[in-house]
Amino acid sequence: MARRMRENLPFVHLVPNLITILGLCCGLTAMRLTFDGLYIYAAALIVFAAAIDGLDGLVARRLRATSEMGAELDSLSDFVCFGVAPALLTYRFALFPDQGLGWVLALTFAICCCLRLARFNTMRDQPDAPRHFLGVPAPAGAGLGLLPVFATFAGLGNFREMPLMVGLWLGFVGFLMISRIPTPSAKGLKIARDKARFLLIGVAICVGLMVTRFWLFMTLVCLIYLAVVLFQAVRHRRF
Repeated sequence: MARRMRENLPFVHLVPNLITILGLCCGLTAMRLTFDGLYIYAAALIVFAAAIDGLDGLVARRLRATSEMGAELDSLSDFVCFGVAPALLTYRFALFPDQGLGWVLALTFAICCCLRLARFNTMRDQPDAPRHFLGVPAPAGAGLGLLPVFATFAGLGNFREMPLMVGLWLGFVGFLMISRIPTPSAKGLKIARDKARFLLIGVAICVGLMVTRFWLFMTLVCLIYLAVVLFQAVRHRRF
């Protein structure tokens, strides 16, 4: 009986991996929709994958179901969802006319994401790991890489007609991912008690924008995050 209990795995221990698989399915489906020309749905799936990223780790810690397999699965899923899928989407959306340089820059972005995740994996088990990230994390990098796509959907310009600018931007975001700029981590964020009410009001405003002007909201989020990253780079003089 004891041996049978050791061989059986509680279902709740699979929940974190199921969340990871859900995100991976979103990334893979986003690639399929990209090839079908359904860019807006592909971008939405990548955003959804980014929104649930980290949830698997949080659930695993709460359920005491962390494992090496889960950590490696999460890393591989992140590469597909935030490295390969955004690179292909941006390439097909704006860089396809310039198949040479455009493809090189899309490859550069994906490889930079891979290197970023590899560095994160080597640092995650360190007991004195910093409370901030080094370089832009993969989900945020995917969002920044898709900024021209978001801005086009928001009606702020037609970046499909600017392949060179979009390609250079994609390469720049790849550099931000492998840089050593200290970027904010949710674990290290603290809110003063007397400022909590402003955060709650801000959340209400964000929800309103998400419901009414989703792509404008995503554009603003990316621009605000980019401003924070550049401020950190200038402040610490670290690239």
